[in-house]
Amino acid sequence: MQEESKTSHQDEVIATATGHRILLKLRKQARDIEFIRSLPNSRWDKTAFCWVVIQNQQHIDKLCRYFGNRLQWIEKPGTVTGTITESVPIEKKTLFMVKYDNGRIRLYFQFNQDLITHIKQQPFYCWDSDTHTWTLPHTEKIIGKLVNFCKAKGWKYKYVENIRQIQRSNRLKPENVANYKQCPDIYLEKLTVLRYSKNTIRVYTECFKEFINYFNDKDINDITQSDILDYQRYLVEKRGVSISYQNQSINAIKFYFEKVSGGNRQTYYVERPRKERTLPEVLSEQEVISIIDSIQNLKQKCMVMTAYSGGLRLGELISLKIKDIDSKRMLITIRQAKGKKDRVTILSEVLLELLRKYYKVYHPVEYLFQGAAGGQYSERSIQNVLQRACKKAGIRKHVTMHTLRHSFATHLLENNTDIRYIQELLGHTNPKTTQIYTHITTRGLDQIRSPLDKLLIKKP
Repeated sequence: MQEESKTSHQDEVIATATGHRILLKLRKQARDIEFIRSLPNSRWDKTAFCWVVIQNQQHIDKLCRYFGNRLQWIEKPGTVTGTITESVPIEKKTLFMVKYDNGRIRLYFQFNQDLITHIKQQPFYCWDSDTHTWTLPHTEKIIGKLVNFCKAKGWKYKYVENIRQIQRSNRLKPENVANYKQCPDIYLEKLTVLRYSKNTIRVYTECFKEFINYFNDKDINDITQSDILDYQRYLVEKRGVSISYQNQSINAIKFYFEKVSGGNRQTYYVERPRKERTLPEVLSEQEVISIIDSIQNLKQKCMVMTAYSGGLRLGELISLKIKDIDSKRMLITIRQAKGKKDRVTILSEVLLELLRKYYKVYHPVEYLFQGAAGGQYSERSIQNVLQRACKKAGIRKHVTMHTLRHSFATHLLENNTDIRYIQELLGHTNPKTTQIYTHITTRGLDQIRSPLDKLLIKKP
């Protein structure tokens, strides 16, 4: 018995959580060292004679699962585990499903025995005593069962990829602000006179309304540059907005002080954040076929095919008129597109044949694709059509109508179309904008062999 106790003591792992690090002291065993080395950014500290691991929830979970009862905490991690639960707004009859990195979801909700019983009926459920949350495997089937439970019980539910999505502050709304201010008429008039697009007017108006209501107790002209910088920090730290939204907000504010106020605020300046460089999502040719084939409605099929075959933006698609289709020259004319420019793009023979069939069935009057009540087709409606088609086709990529435009350009490049022609078809002023597709295309990659293929490695 004494020998068994001695052995157990030797196998103990002493853990100390300090700041953003976890210090681990343990007896040298090859298997344990291999595990610790597998944790990103782990290292051996020669001075303290211990292993150092970055303190985050994923590492804590892995350490607890691997070492089990061997893990003895001298200082337990409080800032990582405790603050997460406290900062989640747990509402009555509301279920938050939050994904985390080890292939599981955390469930945040007010105590409800029926839901707990339902959770225990799922495979591999687990109670996390540190965060006081139930966790389940991250699968579509389990999420679907949780959603069905909420619907049956009349609960609200929300699935988020990141805990910060439910920690951040919401946009200011009229019901949450006393004497909520609307966008000044002079602001809207100036946007209209300068012929800004409908979409830009909508975005600027929403951004500027949020800005002036953040300073609800101040007159617009009393807002200082220091106030504006504070507001930008609020957007980033509290609202958690994207870089694109922050840039839009800056533009909307600058428009008022520089255009509407007649340049009275000449010293106004906000340093713009560097925009993230990300490659756009692109579909393969087979995925495009699967999407189109899954759409049964003739009008909707024509719309998706038109967007892809000509590389159209969503606004350009719904603005198309019957006269814009030139069947003799096999061209589509895009009028007053982004930057107030006209351009032409190619008209597919396959599409033209389908459009003729569509015209005989639907008899559009002005716009090529009319809505149910006449006028332009709804942007939201066609986006929903595409989402349903992707789901039916089993495509898990994040696909929007603009993805079809990216795919159009990439497929042209892969079929040896000169990039200068692609630039014209897309309506890009700057050739650098078109160059991004050279980073996506797989053209030529099939001719390159990995150096691993030349190594003589014994097969397992």
